[in-house]
Amino acid sequence: MSQPYARTQTESDVLTAVTPATSAAPDPAPGPRSTYRLQLRPEFPFSAAEAAVPYLASLGVSHLHLSPVLEAVPGSTHGYDVTDHTRVRAELGGEPGLRALAATARGHGLGLVLDIVPNHMAVPSPLRLNGPLWQVLREGPDSPYARWFDIDWEAGGGQVLLPVLAEPPGPDSFMLDRDGGVLRHGELEFPLREGTAGLALPELLAAQWYRPAWWREARAGLNYRRFFTISDLIGVRVEDPEVFAATHAKVLELVRDGVAGGLRIDHVDGLADPEGYLRRLRTAVGEGCWVVVEKILARHERLPPGWPVAGTTGYDALHRVDGVLTDPAGAAELARRYTQFTGSAQWRETARACAREVLTGDLAAELAALERAAGPELAAGVKELLIAYPVYRPYPGEPELDPGALAEAAAPAGAGAVAGVRDLVLRDPAFAARFAQTSAALRAKSLEDRAFYRYAPLLSATEVGGDPGQPALTPAEFHAYCAALDRDWPGSGTVLSTHDTKRSADVRARISVLSQAPEVMGAPAGPDPQLAWVARQTALGLGEAPERAERLAEALLKAVREAALHTSWTDQDPAYEDTVAGYAPRDPELPPELAEAARANLLGMTLLHLAMPGVPEVYQGAETEYRALVDPDNRRPARFPREVLARLDAGAAPRGPAEEKLALTAALLRLRRDRPGLFTGYAPLPARGPAAEHCLAFARPGGLVAAATRLSHRLAGAGGWRDTALPLPPGKWTALLDRGAAYEGEAPLAELLSARPVALLVREGGGG
Repeated sequence: MSQPYARTQTESDVLTAVTPATSAAPDPAPGPRSTYRLQLRPEFPFSAAEAAVPYLASLGVSHLHLSPVLEAVPGSTHGYDVTDHTRVRAELGGEPGLRALAATARGHGLGLVLDIVPNHMAVPSPLRLNGPLWQVLREGPDSPYARWFDIDWEAGGGQVLLPVLAEPPGPDSFMLDRDGGVLRHGELEFPLREGTAGLALPELLAAQWYRPAWWREARAGLNYRRFFTISDLIGVRVEDPEVFAATHAKVLELVRDGVAGGLRIDHVDGLADPEGYLRRLRTAVGEGCWVVVEKILARHERLPPGWPVAGTTGYDALHRVDGVLTDPAGAAELARRYTQFTGSAQWRETARACAREVLTGDLAAELAALERAAGPELAAGVKELLIAYPVYRPYPGEPELDPGALAEAAAPAGAGAVAGVRDLVLRDPAFAARFAQTSAALRAKSLEDRAFYRYAPLLSATEVGGDPGQPALTPAEFHAYCAALDRDWPGSGTVLSTHDTKRSADVRARISVLSQAPEVMGAPAGPDPQLAWVARQTALGLGEAPERAERLAEALLKAVREAALHTSWTDQDPAYEDTVAGYAPRDPELPPELAEAARANLLGMTLLHLAMPGVPEVYQGAETEYRALVDPDNRRPARFPREVLARLDAGAAPRGPAEEKLALTAALLRLRRDRPGLFTGYAPLPARGPAAEHCLAFARPGGLVAAATRLSHRLAGAGGWRDTALPLPPGKWTALLDRGAAYEGEAPLAELLSARPVALLVREGGGG
């Protein structure tokens, strides 16, 4: 079978006309041109990030995006479990370390973007690490810190339920330490309420402002808002101006001092009033600070236009890039084979079933609070409307629910109950906020953490914001998205791999080629067909990789627990779990022809991401081939290909797809840094000829053309490019990756894409 392009090892793919940055680079312009995400942890502190700055500057990024930097639970590998908003995390090097990193970055022309966590704080062990929470547990609702936390004191009978015990407490579970002023349960300590020290232990326990409980009681009895279903993360009421001021003072100081020039807002849907919060934040940081929000948008959904932000963190772009490189016919065939092989329900039914399970199980406490607020007549409407809602969170001014969703909700609950709840949302701001917060938690847990693991025809489609029931995107839809992004949110972030993706872009590139050859899936062996299917796709995606067997086993164990079909995080089946690792296929490699198609996907995704509108982010290490599975696999310390980049800069030819990806990434990042005028405007470029549908190309009218190969395996089977050509905008165009090959008028694709499945052209005299 002929290939539409062939890899060449003799020609040099140097980064033509794009030079590395030097330490004398000027200060970056306001707002990033690109970002590079670093996952800080005790093993990779500020000093390690500082040591990487010269390499990252030479790569071409304009800003380093740091995972949360405020004080967190000791040993935390992610930093989202904040314990103290007033201090920079000591385990990372403290504030001196952060300021030293910022100074070094600034000296190399780089800025910093900080990831901040306004929605929640940790319920840590020991509890006293969270000083404000400790005070509330000791002083109750009259504590000056009581307004910080989203606690329903009435629902708890005047006590905060603390589901922190590993087992149900017995009569001798607690010990009183009067000298220390604490109540003890094993290694756990709890504060004593003033005036209770003289009470006997049973009376003392009843007199506290909290009730220590077995962790399983959280499902039905929790009376504080949490992050999704994670009880050791307690909701913070940043809608209160005083709470906002107290929890943001250090971050705002860092922005004012020039340490940070941008902010990523984690889980904005969890806030009571996202727009109000963002307006207060914008006033505090000024117009010059780049702000993006982690907002998960459905394909038909748009970011609220009134939000004073640059855009989202970029999952909407990830979904489009993946989708346009997925074969719709092959994806449908995979779904047919998967359903036949596993007996699984279709996507829509799976998603609804998972929503019902999660809402009435893991989120039973949140549902009960809403039902109490709505009253018994509307209780059924609350549940069914939450299950039927098609996006993460409803916002004012959004389109009405479609008739189908309303009918689904009304069938079991009654039209009157559904209408009553919708009316309550409109006239009661407090109920509306809690309904919206619960909706966001429900979508995240039921889709991301259950349905995406339970419905798996094509695993590359099961990423945040994706639609596994309709994974493919047409070129016209991709172009429409890019044009709208350039018009409405040109400063929005775009991503391919993140600390939260279940599979890195490189793994998804390999899995998605199965949509072009569904027959490769075959009938994986094993008594559990669902797990056998997931194991085969996961193994093909990871391929040969360091510590492959261990990493694959961990990912599969997480997959079966999240799917909750035979085992779960809270009700584990050891006998079943002991069989999981055995499902990993012995041969993890794609057939050679599909390996070539995976190469096309890998380089195509990279080109589209870095050339399309928006501010692209490269996840740590993903500038080269980066195969990672779900966390914690994707949060391992970064490895930077310094030597490889230096060799490519010296004129060496790339050795394989990993180095091709690095060369392409550096070329585009450096262009964005040095010639930002190239990346303005957006116009689709349709190809002409028998294989036109396999070319996805667009122009940035500032002077850049990007062309990627779509569905290359199908293209090869149809005879390759033949006489298909790409008409070019007026001017003379230089192919950056081909030692200056020039085109004018049009470019024959058999020539333009002969060495690699992507092309990057710059017009002579183009934007600077």
